[in-house]
Amino acid sequence: MNNRFFLSIIAFILLMSCKQDYHLTRIEGKRIEINDSLTGNQDIENFIKPFREHVNNDLDSVLAYAVDTYTKNDGELNTAIGNFMADAVKEMASPIFKNRTGNAIDIVMLNHGGIRSILSKGNVTSRTAYQIMPFENSVVVTGLKGTSVKEMVNYLQKSKRAHPISGISIKLNSDFELMEATVKGEAIDNDKTYYVATNDYLYNGGDNMSFFRQGDSLYKLDYKIRNLLIDYFKKVDTLDLHADDRFIKTN
Repeated sequence: MNNRFFLSIIAFILLMSCKQDYHLTRIEGKRIEINDSLTGNQDIENFIKPFREHVNNDLDSVLAYAVDTYTKNDGELNTAIGNFMADAVKEMASPIFKNRTGNAIDIVMLNHGGIRSILSKGNVTSRTAYQIMPFENSVVVTGLKGTSVKEMVNYLQKSKRAHPISGISIKLNSDFELMEATVKGEAIDNDKTYYVATNDYLYNGGDNMSFFRQGDSLYKLDYKIRNLLIDYFKKVDTLDLHADDRFIKTN
């Protein structure tokens, strides 16, 4: 027992004597410039080539045809491309929401800045959808009382931008004062619940759209807007887009 005791003491002393405290005293870095002098690795290139070709073939397969070129700057309060995006969300997401809840999507609101590319005249492909919507944003639906919908209208009135909307009509006078706002042709009812589709970024307060968080419910459709656009392109043959009178200012 005594030998074991002394051996344990010696081992403990040796262990403690080996313990050292380390402190970070300096961080050094080196700048490595990426330029034309760097050469690729042919083995890696050969390995990824078939995968790249497969992805490019998928992205460049023709899904539809656009009769003109459309940009988000084509109009003051509503644009052809913005209307198309909001209408596409309403059309493609509505059956999913209806099937899950028994309710219909009344309104769609997206953001002007979320349109990241023009839609060019000619063939429309999956790559087109990635260019217009490169983000991973998904569709969500929230139930908003009419009072919150009126806050949304007030936001649109003050922003004076062509944020994509669908299902709601807004008319301003020449001084950007509200003249009329209707949903399905009827004045907004303060006590009624309207189901409003948007994306998860905006629902969480993006672009200062805090009114979405006032909703009494939230439904996540697990449907990326980019994928929704691809599905919409597959569904239609020709894209002939137009600005209209859903959000206008009178003279």
